[in-house]
Amino acid sequence: MNTAANIVIALVALIHVYILVLEMFLWTKPTGRKAFGLTPEFAQASKVLAANQGLYNGFLAAGLLWGLTLGAAGGPVKLFFLVCVLVAGVYGAATASRKILFVQALPALVGVILLTMAG
Repeated sequence: MNTAANIVIALVALIHVYILVLEMFLWTKPTGRKAFGLTPEFAQASKVLAANQGLYNGFLAAGLLWGLTLGAAGGPVKLFFLVCVLVAGVYGAATASRKILFVQALPALVGVILLTMAG
């Protein structure tokens, strides 16, 4: 079960690295605009805010990866960052897009469940 938890945690971290790239570097590009359904004008006007969001997503990914590198001692770190992702995903789904519930919150919830079962 620990291996399954670590695989899910690594996937959640990779999702957040991808979100970082979208928000920090591709926000005004066609790929970023398509991912978030943005007009060129809105993307340009909000690119500084998006870069800030991307940085936060990078911190979430870094925390999860840090927890993975700690091995057995990383359980509390992994749990903390998974819960952060889960809360952010639920908030994002309630305020921005329901899609966030499935892309961000659900994988984090699966990670929390697997991590808890492994512990």
